Amino acid sequence: MHLCRIELLADQYPTRDHYPFNLRVLQETRSIPLDSPVTFFVGENGTGKSTLLEALARRCGIHIWEGIPRGRYQASPYEGALGRFVNVHWTDGPVPGSFFASRIFRHFAQLLDEMATNDPGQLRYFGGRSLMAQSHGESLLAFFGSRYRVEGLYLLDEPETALSPRSQIDLARLLGRMGAAGHAQFLIATHSPILMACPGATLYSFDHCPVRPIEYTDTEHYSVYRDFMADPGAHFDPE
Repeated sequence: MHLCRIELLADQYPTRDHYPFNLRVLQETRSIPLDSPVTFFVGENGTGKSTLLEALARRCGIHIWEGIPRGRYQASPYEGALGRFVNVHWTDGPVPGSFFASRIFRHFAQLLDEMATNDPGQLRYFGGRSLMAQSHGESLLAFFGSRYRVEGLYLLDEPETALSPRSQIDLARLLGRMGAAGHAQFLIATHSPILMACPGATLYSFDHCPVRPIEYTDTEHYSVYRDFMADPGAHFDPE
């Protein structure tokens, strides 16, 4: 375990009226203990999962590859400021790491191909094949399988995007193996009940204020998928 606790300094927030400081879950959560190598942030859209994940990346000194510039528009003058009001507690001092979001992965893969034009050895780190020449799911798993062999703290924002159910199972297995090996720790915001089933993982629900641990079978994601698969027709209005 590299990171053992996250602390939110809500009493020091510069405002409570603007995003992200107006999110109730970020106002009422004081700390989140981390006691397993794989931790999932789960909950509905807009609950603050990805917002906290990005703030943690900034607080831990992990670069967020922006890919295509977002432009000058900001939804809030305080956007991106949460990291200044988060404390992180390391077990044995800071470690390097990375932040992954599928929205920026393609831009990274394109840049890697451009670099490999002059230095083909760059691709050796990712299995020897261009990430752009593979399907999106294949390229993601090649990236994960190579990157997560290195010691570090890894933050992933909805990595299930563009992964088939079978690929999600492969990723869950990879997370379990790398976490159990002791060199890698993962914090993951997800909607995938397949990833959430990763053995030994801890789940935190952002649908509750403050954030609290939740059992896999108690998540809404699990119950919605279970009920739908049991009787798909019951979820559609008759014509």
